[in-house]
Amino acid sequence: MTTAGVPPLRVRTVRVPPPDGGLLGRLPEGSDPAVPLAWVRAGEGMVGLRRCAAVTTHGPGRFAEAQAWWDALVAAAHVEDEVALPGSGLVAFGAFAYAAGSSAGATLVVPRTVFGRRKDTWWRTDVEVVRSPDASGGASADGPELADGPEVPAASGPPATGGVTIAEGALTGAEWGEAVALAVERIGAGDVDKLVLARDLLARSGTDFDVAHLLRALAGSYPRTWVFAVDGLVGATPEMLVRLEKGLATSRVLAGTIRRTGHDEADLALAASLARSSKDLEEHEYAVRSVADALEPHCTSMNVPETPFVLHLPNVMHLATDVAGRTSNGASALDLAEALHPSAAVCGTPRAAAEPVIAELERMDRGRYAGPVGWMDATGDGEWGIALRCGQVDPADPRTMRIFAGCGIVAGSDPASELAESEAKFVPMRGALTSG
Repeated sequence: MTTAGVPPLRVRTVRVPPPDGGLLGRLPEGSDPAVPLAWVRAGEGMVGLRRCAAVTTHGPGRFAEAQAWWDALVAAAHVEDEVALPGSGLVAFGAFAYAAGSSAGATLVVPRTVFGRRKDTWWRTDVEVVRSPDASGGASADGPELADGPEVPAASGPPATGGVTIAEGALTGAEWGEAVALAVERIGAGDVDKLVLARDLLARSGTDFDVAHLLRALAGSYPRTWVFAVDGLVGATPEMLVRLEKGLATSRVLAGTIRRTGHDEADLALAASLARSSKDLEEHEYAVRSVADALEPHCTSMNVPETPFVLHLPNVMHLATDVAGRTSNGASALDLAEALHPSAAVCGTPRAAAEPVIAELERMDRGRYAGPVGWMDATGDGEWGIALRCGQVDPADPRTMRIFAGCGIVAGSDPASELAESEAKFVPMRGALTSG
């Protein structure tokens, strides 16, 4: 792709004082569900408002086409960045469909305004499209002058609630349990070693879903997750597919889950049992190996811990491993996300054998659930999580949302236990949808 296919941008990033309400406090409630953009964890990250430029791609080439568009946009942009941190300057938020054949496709969005924070440094980026010279010979631009930037409204009060109802999705709970039993049979027959089965629920509201409100509810309840919003996809993921910063690639792998009781002593005992569970350790090993194998061709050295740790979240605990590698071939964060997707944590092992079985048993299009979601900057650095614990607002009906959960199935899986685990994974979105 050449620069002729993209708009020339002027970008300016400046340091700013901390805004009232933090990053998520900059997102006004009641806006179009597709507008708010966010990637925030423990108060750090970025939020974006209004679209300045965007691209949507589909099919097996969705990653490469999005990367080509971004490379051309970066080449044509004029950037003034006094902050020079990952995420400052020109940045795009993105979300990618899980499957190449999904109608959801992939979207990269460059906001007009970005607020960012890393540790004690806060910044604001303003972006405008530079138009061709006007008749008087002066340059005109699509947007306000960069000297001051557009005024951005702060958050309003809690939204008016229209009441939310949640119904079964593509499969009922009982039907999904039967699908798990069939998956165990296929594993026992040697067709695959592991499968990840997802299920969906359908949420409906009497008013348009308010993504900004959902983000704040999720961040308040799950501060150790990455809270995200891109193009109406909103959630709180605990799983980092890949982070790339100055040549260091890291990936947090989660596989193996147990539901918390809410009682400290009981949860400690459960964490210990999770760490010893042969079923969960087997599931986790498949996921770690798939990530390490995908990263290795891009790295000169790697660190793959032999033993996972237990990650404690408010609703569940996971076996977790942080894999790291030093990149050697100039791959961008999005290139690495493409190489890693889908890992065994969201697909299965072997991948080629697992994917058709998943489609057969789930009987639904996952859309952007379990696909990469995150951001990247002009240097190629960025963070791409896996879109888990999330929901997608229907583009045609802002009062309808599909929410998702998934479980890893191995030979020792029990359908009733997996169904209970999926219900635990729905808790973050259920709670956010009924809050306020």
